Amino acid sequence: MNDSGRKFRFKVTVIGDGRVGKTSLIRRFTQGSFKKDYVKTIGAQFSVYDENLQGDKIRLLFWDIAGQDTFHFLRPNFFKNSRAAIIVYSLEDNKFGKESLEHISTWHEDIVKHCGDIPIIIFGNKVDLVDEASIDNSKIQKLIDENNFLGHYITSAETGTGVVDAFNAIIENLYSKFKGLAAEL
Repeated sequence: MNDSGRKFRFKVTVIGDGRVGKTSLIRRFTQGSFKKDYVKTIGAQFSVYDENLQGDKIRLLFWDIAGQDTFHFLRPNFFKNSRAAIIVYSLEDNKFGKESLEHISTWHEDIVKHCGDIPIIIFGNKVDLVDEASIDNSKIQKLIDENNFLGHYITSAETGTGVVDAFNAIIENLYSKFKGLAAEL
C-alpha cells in the first residue's frame, strides 16, 4: 500500500490567560514575525499552517482563544473537535506570571471537560523577559507529571526561542498518532 499523499487536518486550540502571548506565538510560528503592540483577542482568531511530513500533507488550524473571563461562555464551542491543545503561561517574575502558571490547571480542566483526553503541551512564554537560569521548573514539572502533558517548552514569541521546537512537538505527536490510525483503516 502506498502511504504517500495522504492529507491530515488537525484543529489545535491555544489557550491561557490574556496577555501571555498566544497570538504572538502563533504568528511567530506561522508567519515568522512578531508585533510588539498588544492587541487583545476578541473571542477567537484562526490561523492555518501547512506542512509536509513524509510525503503527507498536514494542515493545522490554530484556534487562538481569548484568555479573558469575559469570553468564557464561548469556549465550549471553540474547543469542539480539537485534536490537541497548547496551554500558554508567562514566565514573567511578577503577579501576572505567577497567576498564569497557577491557572494552567483551570485551563486543563476546561480542555478535558470539552475535548476529553487529547494531547496537551505547555509553553512557558516570554523567556526573553527573564533570566532563564533563574527559572524554577519544579511546579511546572509536577503539573506535567500529574497530568501526563506532552511536555513543557520555554519560548519567546519576540525572539523566536523554542517556538519551532514547541509547535513541532504537537505536529509530530498528532501525525504519528493519526498516521497509525489511518494505516489501520
